[in-house]
Amino acid sequence: MIPSQNQNISQLALELGLAMNEMKSRLRQKIQTRINEYDSSLSFELIEILGILWRNEGINQQEISTQISKDKSSITYLINNLTKRGLVERVENKNDRRNRQVFLTQSGKKLMEKLYPWALELYQKAAEGIYENELKNALLLIKQMTANLNQ
Repeated sequence: MIPSQNQNISQLALELGLAMNEMKSRLRQKIQTRINEYDSSLSFELIEILGILWRNEGINQQEISTQISKDKSSITYLINNLTKRGLVERVENKNDRRNRQVFLTQSGKKLMEKLYPWALELYQKAAEGIYENELKNALLLIKQMTANLNQ
């Protein structure tokens, strides 16, 4: 590639990253507004962890940390908060006692039954006018860019 093409690709990748950040920020604001209507003591970060567990129950703190790009100590603090609220519980992994899995409690499941559809409505709104194959291609693109950065 000639330098101008590299620069153009770099600029487009930068703009894509900024646009993704803006979309996440807008979604976060709207989700937090909906959460506040339900329970103002819950934060977006707490709901984000509950959402991950709703989709992938029984994962460990490191996996949660990786999925939401937060350091493990921040995740520990947030999970402690959720545990005190009775929304999650930690269970020792039978194969590795040092590795504790995190599960939603019945209260956590009931909360997510209420809140998760709200979040999906917002994502549906964000995807209005976009074809499924366009979303799939965008997802593949973002995953490839992330993989490139992880090399």
